[in-house]
Amino acid sequence: MQRHIRVTVNGTTYERDVEPRLTLADFLRHELGLGGTHVGCEHGICGACTIQLDGRTARSCLTLAAQVDGADIKTVEGLREPETGQLHPIQQAFIEAHGLQCGFCTPGFMMTTLELLRDNPSPTDEEIQHTLSGNLCRCTGYQNIIAAVRLAAKRLQAGGGDT
Repeated sequence: MQRHIRVTVNGTTYERDVEPRLTLADFLRHELGLGGTHVGCEHGICGACTIQLDGRTARSCLTLAAQVDGADIKTVEGLREPETGQLHPIQQAFIEAHGLQCGFCTPGFMMTTLELLRDNPSPTDEEIQHTLSGNLCRCTGYQNIIAAVRLAAKRLQAGGGDT
């Protein structure tokens, strides 16, 4: 028996009938066509599926679409400025600091960084490492990811965008 949900994703409201066991990750990817949310481990360990759910990070592979009725969701696609297409300072920092390699884990890191810098605009390296410890990367070695977060924090403090 399907369940009717209404959610706001990246500022757009959607209404859909969903199967009770459909994950939020699959809903975002297959129902809404938002492929930036990646599915890696399907156990909430790797962080590739991290999104913002009502302003807080959440693992979309562990959340059922039926659970998010009425929620406000932001995915990595929602970071880009919709009217101009300009990248968010976090996205730009990841590019400039070479904080990505294959890119599979990058959306999860960016969404985790968004919450970190909103709650702590000037984190130490230790705070960045602790916050990002739930996101796994198999390519970069993390140094450039941490540098990207530092660069994004600096730009956001200088007025380069919203978190």
